[in-house]
This record gives sequence, structure tokens and C-alpha cells, in this order.
Amino acid sequence: MPSQTVLVSIERPEIDYQLPPAETVGEVERQLSVFERITNVDWVRRLSILILLAACWEVYGRHLDNPLLFPTFGDTVAALWNATIDGDLLPRVWSSLRVLLMGYGIGLATAAALSSFAVSNRFGSDLLSTFTSMFNPLPAIALLPMSMLWFGLGTPSLVFVIVHSVLWPVALNTQTGFLAVSESQRMAGRNCGLSGFSYVWRILVPAAFPSILAGLKIGWAFAWRTLIAAELVFGVASRTGGLGWFIFEHRNQLETDYVFAGLMTVILIGLFVEEVIFRGIQQRTVVRWGLQR
Repeated sequence: MPSQTVLVSIERPEIDYQLPPAETVGEVERQLSVFERITNVDWVRRLSILILLAACWEVYGRHLDNPLLFPTFGDTVAALWNATIDGDLLPRVWSSLRVLLMGYGIGLATAAALSSFAVSNRFGSDLLSTFTSMFNPLPAIALLPMSMLWFGLGTPSLVFVIVHSVLWPVALNTQTGFLAVSESQRMAGRNCGLSGFSYVWRILVPAAFPSILAGLKIGWAFAWRTLIAAELVFGVASRTGGLGWFIFEHRNQLETDYVFAGLMTVILIGLFVEEVIFRGIQQRTVVRWGLQR
């Protein structure tokens, strides 16, 4: 005879858990101390890191005791002050920023046009994917000889290499953000009768703006360092240039503190753009929209 399985129900005793009194749990809510309130501020923490790095720089410079090789932080700040007040640092900075804004603006406009064309049809998507695969790995500094041959020695050559360094990362991030937009958002836009530029501007751009903003940051960083490197070459060739030429000129004169002052200016401008401009855009867009913490 086949064996039969007998199911036996087991009665489990009911257990009643008693919650402990609230006064025995501990301090659930308390007022933050002054130190905790200060350290909760983002700019205070970041400023503390910068102060720590400056202190390490000063200590190492004094320990090395070789101003020609590695000046101290105090010597660099003094050189920066002298170059700003009595020297030509500010005109050099403005010259670099003017060229950077020109190239960055043209690169953004071209990237927006390519991304809009890519999202509208399959040929545009294949075209942008092919172009980014070809030109994005190509360093902009490698195009300097050809830009000098095509455009001569001057601002157009600098703008050309900046546009190259900005265009492909911005277009690639924008296309990636567009492809990541959910189908429900796309259908909602189509149901509202949106198409063409209005569909891209009202549906795709807000939904993909975190990726677009990341592309803008990457494009800015690439453009800024490409410009400084290009100005070193163009400055040597034509005796003109901006901040890059300022660094190269003082390097030839063995004024290392002024070289470090130029490098510090590059860093300070980068910090201002990242922490003030881009962070302000981020707080007013993706953070306010709930797309990013």
C-alpha cells in the first residue's frame, strides 16, 4: 500500500510583546551642537579641506627649503597678489576666459543640434554614435598642428580645439540621457501632441537633465585644460596668449612662485565654476525637481 502523509497542525502559543516605556529608549531628538551645525554646511567642510591642503603645502615647502623647486604656499600667494595688482595676470585671465566662452558656446550649440537630430531619426542616432566613437577618444591637443595649419596662429585655432574638446562629451552624455528617458514620459509627451523641438525641449531635456549637466561639467573641464595646454603652444609660437602663456613665460624666467601662482589661478577658476555656477544650476534644477539628492 502506498504510504500516506498525515499533516498535523501545531498550535503555537501567542506571544504578547510589551514595548518598553518611551523614557527608557534614550534621547530620540536633541538639539545639534554648534560644531555639528557648522560641519553640516557644505562650504565649511570644503573650505576646511582646502585649508588643510594649504597647511600641508606650506609645511612641505618649508621642509624642502628650495623656492626654485617648490615654493611655499605663502610665497605663491604673495606672487599671486603681485601678479594681480602690479602684473598682467588679470588681462591674461580675461583673454583665456574670452576664448574659452567662445569655444564652449559654439561646442554646446553644435552638441545640442547633433543630439536633437539624433533623437529625431535613426540615421541621426547612428551618425552621432559613429562620430562620438571616432572623435571622442581623440585628444584635442593632437589637433593643434592641423588647427595651426588651417586657421593660423590666433584665436580661431584655439576656438577650434576647444570646440572639439567640448562637443563630443556633451553630445554623448546628452544622447545617453535621452535614451534613458522612460517610455511612459515619451508617451505622455506624444499624447499631448508634442513633436519636434517642443517634444525635445519639454519632455526629453528635463528628464535627461542630470546626464546633460554631467556632460556640461565634463565639457567644461576638458575645455579649460585644453585651453591652458593650447596656450602654452600658441604662446611659444606667436608670443601671445592668456594664462597658459603667463605660466610658460615665468617658467622660462625661473620664477617658480609665479608659475605656481598661475596654476593656482587655474585651480581657483575651476573651483568657482564647479562649486558656484554648476552647483547653483544643480540646486535649482535636478535637486529641486527631485531627480537627484
